[in-house]
Amino acid sequence: MDTKSYGEEQLLMLSGVQHYAFCKRQWSLIHVEQLWAENVLTYEGRQLHKRADDPYFSEKRGDVLVSRAMPLACYSHGFYGVADVVEFHAVVDQQESGTVTLPGRTGSWRPFPVEYKRGKPKSGDWDEVQLCAQGMAMEEMFGIPIREGALYYGERERRVRVIFDETLRERTTALFEEMHRLLAQGATAKARYSAKCKSCSLLEICEPKGSSKQSHFYLENYLKHCRE
Repeated sequence: MDTKSYGEEQLLMLSGVQHYAFCKRQWSLIHVEQLWAENVLTYEGRQLHKRADDPYFSEKRGDVLVSRAMPLACYSHGFYGVADVVEFHAVVDQQESGTVTLPGRTGSWRPFPVEYKRGKPKSGDWDEVQLCAQGMAMEEMFGIPIREGALYYGERERRVRVIFDETLRERTTALFEEMHRLLAQGATAKARYSAKCKSCSLLEICEPKGSSKQSHFYLENYLKHCRE
């Protein structure tokens, strides 16, 4: 049972755990240095999310109630954000665990988070930890276990089911603990070049192929320019 609790002012952005799992420096530049840059991949990602992000829209599809852009908060791990889509599946067995009742609806419903992503399934777990974080927040909010969710990939137009097992939960928890520690220190992770850098919108700001000194010089001058 988690006993740690964070205040409102300490909450991190839920989406940041995906950045951090992908690249600690990318997360540092965005969430510590407050930098951001657009590229075609981030643009396509935003367009895909527009299909899901309508907080005033919900619909019923057979035995599934679809809720969009649900606000989330998790004080035990210190983050807040929005779930693209949360499906509430009607449950026949009223004694089944992990269900909730909904205002204006009869019966019991099982929450099932769905996160929308551009492209296709990744080689790393950065999408999975973001979805798991949504499930962990919903557990705290609803007071029930959330065992699984799904990632929807726009390029292939299909879902990938994700089980929130202990390994994924521990990984997600550890990432948030690191993020809180780094933010408290005001530290920016060092640049380390890899193949995935090619798709990063912050490539020119980060300059991972340059020396640490060169990257630091570029970053300092970029920040100075932004503040002027």
